[in-house]
Amino acid sequence: MIVAILLLIVGGGLLLVGAEALVKGASRLAALVGISPLIIGLTVVAYGTSAPEMAVSIQSSLAGQGDIALGNVIGSNIFNVLVILGLSSLVAPLVVAQQLIRLDVPIMIGVSGLLLLFSLDHQLQSSDGIILLVGGVVYTLFLVYLSRKESNAEVQAEYDQEYGLKEQPRLGWLINLGWMALGLATLVLGSRLFINGAVSIATAFGVSQLVIGLTIVAAGTSLPELATSVVATMRGERDIAVGNVVGSNIFNILVVLGVTSLVSSGGVAIPDAVLHFDLPVMVAVAMACIPIFATGNVISRWEGVLFSSYYVAYAAYLILRAADHAHLGLFSQIMLLFVIPITVITLATVLLRTWPKKPSSDQP
Repeated sequence: MIVAILLLIVGGGLLLVGAEALVKGASRLAALVGISPLIIGLTVVAYGTSAPEMAVSIQSSLAGQGDIALGNVIGSNIFNVLVILGLSSLVAPLVVAQQLIRLDVPIMIGVSGLLLLFSLDHQLQSSDGIILLVGGVVYTLFLVYLSRKESNAEVQAEYDQEYGLKEQPRLGWLINLGWMALGLATLVLGSRLFINGAVSIATAFGVSQLVIGLTIVAAGTSLPELATSVVATMRGERDIAVGNVVGSNIFNILVVLGVTSLVSSGGVAIPDAVLHFDLPVMVAVAMACIPIFATGNVISRWEGVLFSSYYVAYAAYLILRAADHAHLGLFSQIMLLFVIPITVITLATVLLRTWPKKPSSDQP
């Protein structure tokens, strides 16, 4: 058990280091072509911090541990919104860019629903993976097109502050490519150690690989997103903080699961528990972003508390379900009959109060 815990810790540390190196190199390369901060947050930073999910999911699939690969993506998407945005907004209220509300969040909801649709036959086929992967490529190219088409002085100033001047030494390309290669290699090694530790712990405690993937592995591979968003929030870099989460969730579904279903022999199996609970929760969490993001274009601290509390409830449900606890039914009824309706009513009330003011408001 001690060895398994050490593998988990060392693997998680390598994932963080690898993601940092990958993001560092990729961000500076993006600077050379003038990609704006919001697009960098949605693509380069988001995809770079999602590299651990990619590495872990592919390694798990190749090792025949499909439940960990699937649980990793679904759990990470839930963790990204509820915990990362929740904690980031507790540090400071997050101002949300209009592009996220009008374009990227609806896309996140759409691809989440598409994944649920593909999962109805209890299997992600290679054909599903091709559709998801093509969608990821199209989405990325579209974002780059938007970045090249639009120019904003304020956004560009934020870009320069975060990534420095575009001019780099002649060897800058090679140095940044080296950082990216080092990051990818570290991610592969870290993912192997992390998976081995997680599987050993699951075996020792008799917990299913699915639950481990939805919790420990999902939280571990989301550490780069958490660190990036919290630090960005502390620096006042709102586009990177929120764009990182939204972009990561889209990337996880379209690219990570797309590639995973292609490299897995026979595709990725969808257990009943995932189809009937975890996937709908992921879709609901994505949909919850619309009213919260739209209330004054700000994720306030109380909304962050709401997000964080829901993740605690979700994790508690997973633990009770894994243990087949006698109080699981009562817990589910409380969530269904009281907590969720109260939350929906509260958000609807806030949205209705805020909506008439939006045309005249001038959010930064």
